[in-house]
Amino acid sequence: MAEKKLNTVRINAGEWRSRLLKFPDAQGLRPTPERVRQTVFNWLGQDLTGKKCLDLFAGTGVMGFEALSRNAQSVVLVEKATAVYRALLDNKSTLKADAAQVLNLDALAFLDKNQESFDVIFVDPPYHQGWLDKILVQLPKRLSEQGVVYVEAEYALVDDHTWQVFKQSKAGNVFYHLLKLRDDTSHDTN
Repeated sequence: MAEKKLNTVRINAGEWRSRLLKFPDAQGLRPTPERVRQTVFNWLGQDLTGKKCLDLFAGTGVMGFEALSRNAQSVVLVEKATAVYRALLDNKSTLKADAAQVLNLDALAFLDKNQESFDVIFVDPPYHQGWLDKILVQLPKRLSEQGVVYVEAEYALVDDHTWQVFKQSKAGNVFYHLLKLRDDTSHDTN
């Protein structure tokens, strides 16, 4: 039986520019398109020096590894699917990405256990499963003072009592956004 060929996605810029990340087929796994990533990192600023990042629902890991490639201090990649998690470990090893921590956990379990705060949180959950409603309420206590949350969704997000959408766009069927906490929202919410 022939060995199954892995899919690939390319890192756009930074130290690992043009390096390929390999990943298996998995239900709900959709790599963030290259032009979307270019826009997002333009929004974030090309250089993420000193930023602590969290990539929930890491999937291919391209958002987290892209952040490290652009000098982020560290990234935690959280992925529940075992085969996808193993591919993330392989990519971490191939890139020698010592500042990446890869965890085989459910996103909510991670948020329940972890007390760190992050400067950039990437959230790209499986569609049509209600993940955003469960995750966004957990994130204020995980976000640094000037932190932002990147969200991909199957629908456009709007401002609410906690979050302000300060950048958004659409590519095909993907709506993508940068959120920040409203000024009157506390970071110390439990």
